[in-house]
Amino acid sequence: MTAVTPQLQTERLLLRGWRDDDKPIYAALNADPDVMEHFPATLTAAQSGEMVDLFVDGWAQRGYGLWAVEVLDSGRVIGFVGLSSPTWEMPFTPCIEVGWRLAKEAWGHGYAPEAAKAALGWGADHLDPPRGEFVSFTTIANTKSRRVMEKLGMRHDPADDFDHPLLPSWAGQRHVLYRIGRGVFDVEVERSRRSGDRPGG
Repeated sequence: MTAVTPQLQTERLLLRGWRDDDKPIYAALNADPDVMEHFPATLTAAQSGEMVDLFVDGWAQRGYGLWAVEVLDSGRVIGFVGLSSPTWEMPFTPCIEVGWRLAKEAWGHGYAPEAAKAALGWGADHLDPPRGEFVSFTTIANTKSRRVMEKLGMRHDPADDFDHPLLPSWAGQRHVLYRIGRGVFDVEVERSRRSGDRPGG
């Protein structure tokens, strides 16, 4: 299942391809109401398993996608990070989005920005994103993810905020959009490296 997925290693994390034995872990994450607070609903084990299969297929079809994130010290899988492309249409699509979803016990350790920086770095080296930029988006109320986007050097313009077209009846339909140019991201990474910032921010 993992042959087409490159592995990336950061100071504390391994970004790798998905395995069948990751499915129960991912299902537990998606069944947690706190993790899914900014999504319309929690997911069943079957839905989570189907998502993992789609993650694997995405790498095979597009050459980029979502990695399983494993903590090096423990070997524990804590969720996903990676790159995807929405299939719906908005003024900012087509685009390549950087996204993440981590288990609650992994919050507060800087894992999300650490993994997302690695994913963006790989994307900057291997992909040619539309308009030369990567994006990320979430509900307006998701301050945790918005802080991660800011740590990545991404910028928000309120004029870009949008109603998610697949969620017309959901109270969290309104989303914020963050952007970062591929070249700008490289500058941000180099500045972080020179200043000795911890990868997790």
